[in-house]
Amino acid sequence: MQPKQATVRNQLFSAALVAAAITAAPDSQACERQSGAVRGALLELYTSEGCDSCPPADRWVATLRKRGFASNQVIPLALHVDYWNDLGWVDPFAQAVFSARQREFARRLNARTVYTPALLLNGREYTHWQSADLKTELERINRQPPRADIRLRLDADARTLRASGEVKPRPDVVGAALYLALYENNLKSDVRAGENRGHTLEHQFVVRHLLGPLTLGTVSTRFDERFTLAATWKRADLGVAAFVQESRGTDVLQALALDLCQTATKKNP
Repeated sequence: MQPKQATVRNQLFSAALVAAAITAAPDSQACERQSGAVRGALLELYTSEGCDSCPPADRWVATLRKRGFASNQVIPLALHVDYWNDLGWVDPFAQAVFSARQREFARRLNARTVYTPALLLNGREYTHWQSADLKTELERINRQPPRADIRLRLDADARTLRASGEVKPRPDVVGAALYLALYENNLKSDVRAGENRGHTLEHQFVVRHLLGPLTLGTVSTRFDERFTLAATWKRADLGVAAFVQESRGTDVLQALALDLCQTATKKNP
């Protein structure tokens, strides 16, 4: 490619990022988001409060937004596994379903074992998180044409968060599923046992509930799912990530995230 052509392509890509960020921002009336021309990258962190090598990875993921990585570029999710729970400290955010998801994708990727901290970037093991190549990797993923379109709307009352919308896979997609992840930010734990005993751990993008796989049709699929909200969850720190992933492989075809708009919260009668 000639330098002039590369410059034009970079300008178009930058414009697409900006446009996606603008159109994806929720307005004051409807808590809604529509995916666009940029392919969002899903970053899954498998972690545990019982693992003393996990806090650096937790902090690295927690600072992505502060380091300038926009929500239409990368969608982080922290999934706390439960296989550390019998080694001295029971992680309050751990769920067996997250351990099962990690093991399933290890099987699909022909990995011999699972471990923490572990990161998957768009369904592939990402081991270079301590280096400075995330920007390059995200640009590579973001430039790829998205293979699905997602529209997501959030509505909430005192007890329930409703996630509804529509998914349209591209014509060449055969076998894909939708996942919805309810996450919470700004969480903190005072660990009193195990490898991190005596430390206060802070977390962002912690998955509280994962729905899926929801099978998709070949043309268009509408979805309408509900999450039951615990009284202890901070409404201002909740959001939902929606992503489309291969049913048998691991590739993520499109992903987006939407924080719960406070204007969308309704009083329960």
